[in-house]
Amino acid sequence: MTSKHHILIVEDDYDIAEQVMLFFKASGFDISHIADGALVVDWVRENKPEAILMDIMLPNQDGVECMRQIREFSMVPIVMLTAKVSEADRLKGLEFGADDYVCKPFSAAELVMRIKAILRRCQAAPSASQEAPIVVDVEQLIVAIKGQTLSLTKVEFDVFAMLYQAPNRVFSRQQILDHIQPDNFDISDRVIDSHIKNIRKKIKQIDCSPKIVESVYGAGYRFNEQQLDA
Repeated sequence: MTSKHHILIVEDDYDIAEQVMLFFKASGFDISHIADGALVVDWVRENKPEAILMDIMLPNQDGVECMRQIREFSMVPIVMLTAKVSEADRLKGLEFGADDYVCKPFSAAELVMRIKAILRRCQAAPSASQEAPIVVDVEQLIVAIKGQTLSLTKVEFDVFAMLYQAPNRVFSRQQILDHIQPDNFDISDRVIDSHIKNIRKKIKQIDCSPKIVESVYGAGYRFNEQQLDA
């Protein structure tokens, strides 16, 4: 790395935090650590880390509430760390903008690789020479609409790309889930609704119609390019 990436680890279990920090420091990262949820939001606002690893169960303020408040002013990548595995917890985390979800126990080495992949996506940008109204770069995991890049998580990119590559075809929630997470048998297709909601919100933020990702009542979702100029 030409310059060190600065990441924040929010974890009140000091044994876990120490293990994770050792791996990230060995990989060339600058690390900050917070153990109290009440301190997180103001610290992030002031210090602007490049990524956050956030435990859910924290003293004084839980990680989901921290993330909800951070999303009011920042799209910094956030990976949730949690022992909770219920669908309701996953949906809640996704709804408030988690980029990834890692259940304990986890591999610290794998966590480093996930953060590196997220940072590469955030730093990349579509080619300025692209003139198409929508650019989907499957190598860099980038979607740009009318020259504006969407800040999509890896899973959100996979969902959007699947719909975009087969315009007007209706995909059921289960078909989309099987495509993005084929090995996760404990997740219901309801999680797709949270991903679609986040994608639409990010499309709306760049002043484009979120209806390009269209709901088909009782069937699923499809990409509708006719809504691009709506």
